[in-house]
Amino acid sequence: MISAIRHFLKLEAASGILLVGSAVAAMMIANTPLATTYDQLIGLPLEIRVGNFEIAKPLLLWINDGLMALFFLLVGLELKREFISGELSKPGAFAFPAVAAAGGMIVPAAIYAWLNWDNPTALAGWAIPAATDIAFALAILTLLGDRVPLTLKILLTSIAIFDDLGAIIIIALFYTSNLSLTALLIGAAFIPVLWFLNHRGVKEITPYLFFGLLMWIAVLKSGVHATLAGVVLALFIPAKGKEGEKSPLLKLEHDLHTTVAYFVLPVFAFANAGLALGGVDMSSILHPVPLGIILGLVVGKQIGVFGFCRIAGLFGLIRLPEGLTWPKVYGVSMLCGVGFTMSLFIGSLAFEETGENLLFDERLGIIVGSLISGIGGYLVLRASSSSKAA
Repeated sequence: MISAIRHFLKLEAASGILLVGSAVAAMMIANTPLATTYDQLIGLPLEIRVGNFEIAKPLLLWINDGLMALFFLLVGLELKREFISGELSKPGAFAFPAVAAAGGMIVPAAIYAWLNWDNPTALAGWAIPAATDIAFALAILTLLGDRVPLTLKILLTSIAIFDDLGAIIIIALFYTSNLSLTALLIGAAFIPVLWFLNHRGVKEITPYLFFGLLMWIAVLKSGVHATLAGVVLALFIPAKGKEGEKSPLLKLEHDLHTTVAYFVLPVFAFANAGLALGGVDMSSILHPVPLGIILGLVVGKQIGVFGFCRIAGLFGLIRLPEGLTWPKVYGVSMLCGVGFTMSLFIGSLAFEETGENLLFDERLGIIVGSLISGIGGYLVLRASSSSKAA
């Protein structure tokens, strides 16, 4: 188990470093004469047509609706594994990260909503600062080397898992538009098919992926965000394999990790992080949308994660994990303010149809807030840990 966790953490940390490079490359290009080419690239229209049926979207939405469905499939597989046989399957093990994640979503969202309450369009982005980017956060922890105990990395990963679960629920409930009941019913019709495959003990992954793809197409046309089809599909991937063989769930999770870590997320970051900084000044940052995101990520995450855990601990509702101290938990609460990938994704859902200015404000707030949280979390954890902590 420990070796598997270490392998996972190394992979996620490497992905975080690649994410940083992709985001920086996009920002550099967006502030050079190549910016027009960058905009043309992500706006390139692509379509698939079979008779009268078509899926026509710009490249950016193929990435956000298509490639990110693989990311959400991986998230769903990780959630299922953790609750069946992972760290979160142990009695009481989920209480601390669950409380932390709840606080880390409620308080940042409340801060953003408070600052943007009088603007219904801007208010749609209330969930943006509620997200945590596990790849970036773990990459920062890796920079601390042996100062960081494995327990702290497991805690951060567990918080991010509950955070992802909360984000999935938020997207399903609040970020849907122009619902097509027919397409939604067609998509739902594949759920009993997937259940039947699982119930009959089908261990081959291909049939699940085939019907999952059909479900994704139907959900894409329904108005419910298509990436949720990946989460639903993950629930039906068998968690037990043939005698002496790795389970289909573990096989698919292992195969997807490399693709998502080294391709899907860097491509998503490159396509969504292009932010032209010309004309940006303090007044740009103090606009309610970026300011709400920055305060949500930097202040809200600290108050939510650390504050909720401290209060629950004082009342005896949760227990501090063995080997950790409250200063270390505070450092983790700051790292939870690194919300890059999921924040950008939720921001695209909230503002993609409202105009360029809000998309600019959203990206500015996410980048500044994540940068402050990452640096602050690193410094706090470095100060609270010795080089022999591990």
